[in-house]
Amino acid sequence: MSSMAPDTPARRRSDDSSGHRKAVLARTSANPSIGFVGIHSNGRPDQPVSQNETLAELFEAAGYRTHRASGFRNRWLRTAHQIVGILSWRRTNVVVIAAFSGPSFLISEFSVPLAHLTGKKAVLFLHGGNLPTFGSANRRRVERTLLAADAVFAPSPFLAQTFRDWGIDVHVLPNVLRLERYEYRRRSPIRPRIMWMRTFHEHYDPVSAVRAFAVIRADRPEATMTMAGADQGLLDETVAEADRLGVRDAITFPGYLDAAGKRAAFADHDVFLNTNLVDNMPVSVLEAGASGLVVVATAVGGIPALVRDGEDGVLVDAGDAAAMARTVLELLDDGDRAGRLSEGGRAMAERSGWPQVHEQWRSELELILPNRRVR
Repeated sequence: MSSMAPDTPARRRSDDSSGHRKAVLARTSANPSIGFVGIHSNGRPDQPVSQNETLAELFEAAGYRTHRASGFRNRWLRTAHQIVGILSWRRTNVVVIAAFSGPSFLISEFSVPLAHLTGKKAVLFLHGGNLPTFGSANRRRVERTLLAADAVFAPSPFLAQTFRDWGIDVHVLPNVLRLERYEYRRRSPIRPRIMWMRTFHEHYDPVSAVRAFAVIRADRPEATMTMAGADQGLLDETVAEADRLGVRDAITFPGYLDAAGKRAAFADHDVFLNTNLVDNMPVSVLEAGASGLVVVATAVGGIPALVRDGEDGVLVDAGDAAAMARTVLELLDDGDRAGRLSEGGRAMAERSGWPQVHEQWRSELELILPNRRVR
């Protein structure tokens, strides 16, 4: 009598499951382990999802081991968690550090040497449209930190070129978007339902959005606008300007929107205003384009490299509320052009989809870890 167990459906399912587990383990052991360090790299319910969080989730799904630090709201607890994380991630090969300007740059300054101290490669991923200005004012600090890193990435040619001019080799890796989370609908014709979404901070010039909207509403009395985001000092001034211009009743201020709130808001609007005075590669613009909203944005920082004027959206000068209003009114009268721009916005977002971005990251990781084949 054969000692072999009968080939039953249950046994085949068990074998399949075992084979799948072995395949996952093999892939995980082959790929490097990555630690992500940043301002809120491990989840903050009151903050937009950071690129580090999104990258960590996507790398995990692709079979990489990942670690993150930190999600603590308190600055000192967050810093302590980041330091302990880098020191304790014993099997981590690479630490990806989100480098921002201002006080947050300190994270980059301590993370690079700590990574090297514990035998890890250190990668700086530059973010924030104000980093060039900060770098010029603090060149010795910034240059020392960038030169110490094993690799420096930036999500836009604008930010990369700033530091290439210093003689630093900066590679462009675009911000990534989880396209499956955004339902696309082609807008043509468009309604005067306008959305603005960023924090209420001077860099993002929310007051200009109100002024543009007031001009639009004078021509289209049915127009409405949603201004979403957390307050960082300019919410009261923005509301006061809406009162002064007589459009407060047509503007909704819902505060910070979580993922579900954003999806609902995108579905309910047709035009996205980006009034930023400083920017790099705003994920909010990618999200709007992925959802089909027609993007009207200021031509600052890295935005012209992201939004091709007349193809993916329309660009206007920063602070020119009249030009922004005029553009929206023209689009309201030209459904064919709005439809083409809606399609272009989706194509723009797809260039930041994970399959393309993952391939770029894979190539870069193989350069950083030359003795390791990355899958």
